[in-house]
Amino acid sequence: MHFIEVKNNTLTFSQTTIPEPSQSQCLVKVKAIGINRADLLQRAGLYPPPAGESEILGIEVAGEIVADNTGQFQIGDRVCSIVAGGGYAQYAVIETDHLIKLPDSYSFEQGAALAETYLTAYQALFAISQLNHKEKLLIHAGASGVGSAAIQLAKARGCFVAVTVSSEEKAKACIELGADIAINYKSSSFVDWAKQADIAFDVILDVVAGNYVNQNLKVAALDSRIVILAILGGRYAEHLDVARMLQKRISLTASTLRSRTDQYKASLVSQFVSDFSDELYQQNGAIKPVIDTCYSWQDAELAHQRMSNNANIGKLVLTVDELG
Repeated sequence: MHFIEVKNNTLTFSQTTIPEPSQSQCLVKVKAIGINRADLLQRAGLYPPPAGESEILGIEVAGEIVADNTGQFQIGDRVCSIVAGGGYAQYAVIETDHLIKLPDSYSFEQGAALAETYLTAYQALFAISQLNHKEKLLIHAGASGVGSAAIQLAKARGCFVAVTVSSEEKAKACIELGADIAINYKSSSFVDWAKQADIAFDVILDVVAGNYVNQNLKVAALDSRIVILAILGGRYAEHLDVARMLQKRISLTASTLRSRTDQYKASLVSQFVSDFSDELYQQNGAIKPVIDTCYSWQDAELAHQRMSNNANIGKLVLTVDELG
């Protein structure tokens, strides 16, 4: 099979053998690949895959079942899933309990934009933060893949949602998704906005970290939960105001998904599908991945550049077409 590898910091095609699924796995013919910032970090040597996992880039795919050693799926079933590695390839082996059956209305491209982002958002909002009906949520990078997923999940539970974004175009996109307010951080401070609006947030999703950590504390409500998912603004938070955390009884959690155990991921997938089954399979468009651009996987370099430039609104997806 063909796969994409990194050679001299360039994405290039190579060939290897098709992987063999274990007794707990399926073999999936990959039709589309979701791009994540983890791919860029791994490419740069900053985010290696967990021990024992494929060195090939890619942590979410959509495709067709071609072999199932568990009997849970039929050959040809359309599925999507998170993978710990190996997504940028024509075939991927996946733990069967991690698979999500695609809604009939979904394209493979939509499927490739579902698993990692929605499971990450679901984990942060519900498994970790225990977000409750009508609570107030602040999402940094609201127009990102995880941000757009979090907007939809939170609004489905009747929550007030505010987001921060870097442009008016992204602000408009978030409002159209259901966000109640979008704050352009290049022209406004979310701390000033919250003070003027007299709003404190019960849950905050933060992919920025850095100097945002202390700013988050200023807009956090009593008994609030803050979840850090990435460090786009830097790994260090200077002069962390622990007194403010104590005063407000703030819970601060840092979380990833890729390095979790297979059992944890299986449980998370099961809980997500159960809790949002109606929105996925019944209600038309209640959960609909936001796709910025679809590229042929032969243009993966362009897709990586667009993500590196923070130009995307929603997900970037690669379609796996045949190579000449």
